[in-house]
Amino acid sequence: MPEAVPYSIDSSSLMDWQARYYPTDVFTGIVRKIDGMVAENRFLAPALVREEIGIVGTPDLKAWARSRSGLFVPTAELLAAAGAIQGRFPGLIDPKAEFEEADAYVIALAQMRGGIVVTQETSAAEKQKPKRPAYIPDVCREMGIFCISFLGFIRREGWRFD
Repeated sequence: MPEAVPYSIDSSSLMDWQARYYPTDVFTGIVRKIDGMVAENRFLAPALVREEIGIVGTPDLKAWARSRSGLFVPTAELLAAAGAIQGRFPGLIDPKAEFEEADAYVIALAQMRGGIVVTQETSAAEKQKPKRPAYIPDVCREMGIFCISFLGFIRREGWRFD
């Protein structure tokens, strides 16, 4: 069993989990396991992730997030660290974004808690035509923060579903 570290979850992972690859009506065990991790303060997300979900999430994901307020870390707790990350990696910010993005806050949360970032983003080098020079995995690599996908998270935790 791996060391019990906290995970900082990006909205892309929550959306892929619930809406695309592991829907909660089929993978019911994931919800129970994640709820246990939320209770242990090991499955966390910046409050800005909740805002992103409110804009682009499915109705089920929005309801799930609303009922788990303990999952979300207030923006004020992460503001200084996220600002430092945005200052160091200005290419992380999407210049066309219509609202403040959570990316730097997701990384800051992992950095501050000694945790692991969970995101579905891929690095700029893996994209054919990246819209910006840096994505969450790029910044994590530069900062020495472990970054995995949602499936990587499931595997790291050793979860099995029959």
